[in-house]
Amino acid sequence: MQQNVALAPPMGWNSWDCYGASVTEEEVKANAEYMAKHLRAYGWEYVVVDIQWYEPGASGSRYRPFASLEMDEYSRLIPAVNRFPSAAGGKGFQPLADYVHELGLKFGIHMMRGIPRQAVHFNTPILGTDKRAREIAHPNSICPWNTDMYGVDPNQPGAQEYYDSVFQLYASWGVDYVKVDDIAREYYAGEIELIRRAIDRCGRPMVLSLSPGPAPLSQAEHLKQHANMWRISDDVWDTWEDIYAMFERCRAWSEHAGPGHWPDADMLPLGHIGIRSSERGAGDRWTRLAKDEQITMMTLWCIFRSPLMLGCELRDLDDWTLSLITNREVLRLLGHSHANRQLFRRDPQIAWTAADEDGSHYLAVFNTGPTKTEVLVELNQMGLFGPHNARDLWSHEELGTAVKAVSLPVPPHGARLLRLAKAQT
Repeated sequence: MQQNVALAPPMGWNSWDCYGASVTEEEVKANAEYMAKHLRAYGWEYVVVDIQWYEPGASGSRYRPFASLEMDEYSRLIPAVNRFPSAAGGKGFQPLADYVHELGLKFGIHMMRGIPRQAVHFNTPILGTDKRAREIAHPNSICPWNTDMYGVDPNQPGAQEYYDSVFQLYASWGVDYVKVDDIAREYYAGEIELIRRAIDRCGRPMVLSLSPGPAPLSQAEHLKQHANMWRISDDVWDTWEDIYAMFERCRAWSEHAGPGHWPDADMLPLGHIGIRSSERGAGDRWTRLAKDEQITMMTLWCIFRSPLMLGCELRDLDDWTLSLITNREVLRLLGHSHANRQLFRRDPQIAWTAADEDGSHYLAVFNTGPTKTEVLVELNQMGLFGPHNARDLWSHEELGTAVKAVSLPVPPHGARLLRLAKAQT
């Protein structure tokens, strides 16, 4: 049973796109402070420390194979004190979570599926049971891209107790959001169910996010029952090819989005990214997406109602990027719409529609081609009849009254987003 969380798509910041596995406490605090001051009023609230916060030697997005990890006596990973000084003395992430909470925000962390390999090698105890790490490990179930963990065999006595103990620890730290990795693309239903029970038992509401994607569409009902959000793609980076590929994924998953369960189109590679990350051979840079491509990404993510996770260094946000992520009219679409669906696809033209809870409707039109195009949408295709007042939500302009149709010029790789409200007669 899911807890009463993520009733709208979660919005926040995650350290991965900037800092890979190497983010420090100082950097987390600084981004949280920026969020609290400049973004919280627009709905941005989660501050998430991504992978390997327990690895003292992490220096970027390349993992050190078989590195020695920080771990407590009960087989549970704990923050590396050299990177998170406030964790000293067994405090874990509680001081950092307290700091984030005092800013009016929520705190999240990443975890890998399974149990640390070094716990298995040392055969350390499992809290709450007489079982030890080696008895619950599934040593043939390993992540193909990270060496930190072995899988947990859900059928072994002690497996549930292990996950229970992990989430009890996270609850004691004040964690509000957990991103579980290496669990959704190759689908580990048994461990997902162990984690779901552990969260429900820990006494603290937490958003459960599953990665990486693409999660199998055949598991949609299982995902909706057990998780709050799950990745529908592999990592999305700042290339048009990555954004273009999301149109079909969003179409396929759109019917499964709803309060408490959100298909996740992945992080927003906007602004200054890659500071200590070299994914796909690209390092420290500003997003390579053109401005129209950035508008397309934000429009699609919002009308699909994907969770929104920023990956940039927030302190470096420029006016353009800030305007993209603080547009209240666009963000209202994310939080207050329903019946979100693709209306048609006639390449290079794509149209999506949604309804607002106040009775108005949204129309998003996209041009995935290399030249400008004019997109015509008849109102009756949207189930609308009679004149409607049209407002452009990106330009904040009133476009007049549409009687039977709207026709919109759309730049290459660009998008237009309208709100249509029935005209008073």
